[in-house]
Amino acid sequence: MLALKKKREAEKKAQQEAAAAAAAAADEQGGAAAVEEPQKVSLLGIGGVKTNKNDEGDKSGKKRSPGEIRIQKDIAELDGGKVANVEFPNANNLTSFNVSISPDSGYWQGATYLFSFEIPAHYPHSPPKVECHTKIYHPNIDLQGKVCLNILREDWKPVLDINA
Repeated sequence: MLALKKKREAEKKAQQEAAAAAAAAADEQGGAAAVEEPQKVSLLGIGGVKTNKNDEGDKSGKKRSPGEIRIQKDIAELDGGKVANVEFPNANNLTSFNVSISPDSGYWQGATYLFSFEIPAHYPHSPPKVECHTKIYHPNIDLQGKVCLNILREDWKPVLDINA
């Protein structure tokens, strides 16, 4: 309510200033010129005009799903540092990517392990599918390379992301 009141006051002040400027301009021209109407201010924002998205922004005409928006946000937040490198085989497809991990300490240091991530259509309500393509003897990776973590199965919650 307070914001609306301040906006109205700002609009009124802008109209008064525009009228005063027009009157001053008319006085300079000899006073015979008609006073111009003050500039109209849009209710959609200060000087803003509602635009049709199809005319300017999204030229493809395809709406992005909430899952695609969430994937884009999660990928932007990925940070593997020196240890992990993220690669996208198809730059236009954010639902499939590879991560190569090179641990710098511990039992598995010195090797590089390649993982593939497949993000399902119902993400974040469904967990991503993660598979290891490098042979490794690890308690959370089976012999076929499937990553066995509860958060990638029954314990997955939509508040989790691919960084988890």
